[in-house]
Amino acid sequence: MNLKNSEWYDIARDTNWTPKYVTEDELFPPQFSDAFGIPASAWETFDEPFKVTYREYVRTQREKDVGAYSVKAALSRVDFYKNADPGWKALLQMHFGTIPFIEYGSVSAFARITRFGKGPGMRNMATFGTIDEIRHTQIQMLFGYEFLSVDRAFDWTHKAVNTNNWVILSEHQCFDDIEHTRDAISAAIMTNFSFEQAFTNLQFVALSADARRYGDFSFSTMLQTIQSDEARHAQIGEPLMKIMIENGKKAEVQKLIDISFWRVWSQFSALSGIAFDYYTPLDKREFSLKEFVHEFVTTQFLRNIEALGLEKPWYWDDYFLPDVDTYHHAQQIGIYMYRDTEWWDPIAGVSHAERDWLEKKYPGWNDTYGRVWDVITDNVKHGRLDRLTPKVLPMMCSMTGFELTGVAGKHWKVEECMLDYEGQRYHFGTPVDKWIFEQDPIRYKGYKGFVDRIVDGTIPPGEGIFDYMSMSPEERGRCGTNFTWADDLKKLA
Repeated sequence: MNLKNSEWYDIARDTNWTPKYVTEDELFPPQFSDAFGIPASAWETFDEPFKVTYREYVRTQREKDVGAYSVKAALSRVDFYKNADPGWKALLQMHFGTIPFIEYGSVSAFARITRFGKGPGMRNMATFGTIDEIRHTQIQMLFGYEFLSVDRAFDWTHKAVNTNNWVILSEHQCFDDIEHTRDAISAAIMTNFSFEQAFTNLQFVALSADARRYGDFSFSTMLQTIQSDEARHAQIGEPLMKIMIENGKKAEVQKLIDISFWRVWSQFSALSGIAFDYYTPLDKREFSLKEFVHEFVTTQFLRNIEALGLEKPWYWDDYFLPDVDTYHHAQQIGIYMYRDTEWWDPIAGVSHAERDWLEKKYPGWNDTYGRVWDVITDNVKHGRLDRLTPKVLPMMCSMTGFELTGVAGKHWKVEECMLDYEGQRYHFGTPVDKWIFEQDPIRYKGYKGFVDRIVDGTIPPGEGIFDYMSMSPEERGRCGTNFTWADDLKKLA
């Protein structure tokens, strides 16, 4: 007689036991398992929203893979790429260099939760999460490597994680913090709730929709197979947070959310933000980053936060919401100007039609960031191409690893955010970044960003910078459109 899953699932996954040969703390070291002192009986109440057996899991994942690989096999991806818009090429180059690296890192993050999580349901879900992230890494590396025969940038699908490229160092700084250097409970809340519930749905749902509108059905299908797994991962955090709150740890949960949300937002805005608002071909853009964020984050994520009895992050109104309008526009300028330090070929994305779109979506764009692009455009039009690569190094945030930026034009207002700690000076992009440092200085002290390493001699100047980043001349980014976005460029010939 076959039993329904509901009749045996809870019994089968109840794998807690009383250790006989070691102590509880030896089996589950507090610094790895639970630094908050929650009773073991409380963790046993963890009730996962998605209850899935291994048989069901394998069958579902096989169907996903069959769908994705079938679409890939039916389409000539290399020919598609050769004829793609330069902006879409830049988006793919950047995506496949940055995202598989994060997915691969999440394998060990989930594995640590599987080993050190005290709740049976938590360990069960994390086990599936570990397998998911292996699949996510493999499928994206395969899809990215397909273009290696026609574009050297896709070597970074695998290479990026093994380099000291400044973008990769920034990702390390963020995700090593929230995923790999905390106890299982903190890592799960920061990763599975703040990261996956707030941003990966936005990353994969929104980007998949843009890919489908552009006609890149293979990329779109691949993203969809990943997103459905991420939605399941995102549910690990909520039960943990409920247990923590019920056991008097509400303030600790709030701080974990406040720190991780901002850390991930900075990464997401700087990289995915420019993909949405600058790299996606204009006639295929349906929504701006701002509209996506307000749909997926300021409504859904905030609703989930409040349902748990938590407050929105303290910086929400004064820093996060204004940042949605500004941060990625400033980073786009820096990424384009320092393009030879990146493996992808950035585009400006500021033709007349694109500027009209940006002004419509972000009122005041022309009077702020548009004024910077006016200068860049004038240099291109008059053949001053030597001015399109800065001769000085930018000041970079000690927390995000990205440039310190502000709102250009008459709204320029830079706050001085620096901190001297144990003989080292740290610079921060916002008071939020400084606040995060101050919550745990021992965790963050001593970290040296890319420019810090140049100043102290770790990175040799000149060509030594590129050697440090493992970038040959052929691997350095160029303007993806060869400056054809600027008016009258042909006259330069």
